[in-house]
Amino acid sequence: MNNTRVVVTGAARDFGRTLAIRFAQLGAEVYLSARSLEAAQATRDEILALGHDKVHAFSCDLTDPASVREFAEQVGKLTDRVDILLNNGAMWLEGYDLGTATDEQIMATVTSGGAGTVLMVKHFLPLLRASERPDIVNMVSVAGTQRSDSCTGSPAFYAAKGAQANAAEILSQRLRPEGVRVISLYPPDFENVDPLGEDWETTDRRAGAPLTAQSLIDCVLFAVNQPRDCFIRSFNFEPVSKATKE
Repeated sequence: MNNTRVVVTGAARDFGRTLAIRFAQLGAEVYLSARSLEAAQATRDEILALGHDKVHAFSCDLTDPASVREFAEQVGKLTDRVDILLNNGAMWLEGYDLGTATDEQIMATVTSGGAGTVLMVKHFLPLLRASERPDIVNMVSVAGTQRSDSCTGSPAFYAAKGAQANAAEILSQRLRPEGVRVISLYPPDFENVDPLGEDWETTDRRAGAPLTAQSLIDCVLFAVNQPRDCFIRSFNFEPVSKATKE
């Protein structure tokens, strides 16, 4: 990833933080965002403490078009290109019963995952088009497919991921003639251990174990490092079966 410039949304915690740290460790210059600037700076400071100084922190609220535009403008002042856009940020909303969520929570959830992804692509496309290896990677979810009621998320979360998945599908087709690859991952629930902790190297990755963040990142790296004639549109993952669990 040396000399590769990577944008990561939702980088303050969970898998977004893991993505930002791992790409920095691999030599990428990372532009990370979170709704709170302080939260983004906390991840940046962790990366700086590892000795990687090519890292920049920004605030970006994916439900606010002006915030997304400002994020892209700020990044554009620091670099003339973006090689990889990692659309990881999205709001999680728990709840089987739709009635337990407020109208405001529903709007924010659907907007962040659906419109937020579209806005990020729109405003970062000029920087991606300036790259010789432009890739857009979307962390969707098995909830973005029509397979099953597979997680405890609210119907609003399913709506957000469905919107993200459909946008990714059409963008993959329409941007391919320009050489911009759009790659989406549809994981079930997975183990996301601290990339800076001891468990990172010892997490169980054998058959029958839950999917891990390590394996997801391996898939992302595999896809973005393919020659430009190879367009991998999506990775679909099987959840651990009940038979395997037993």
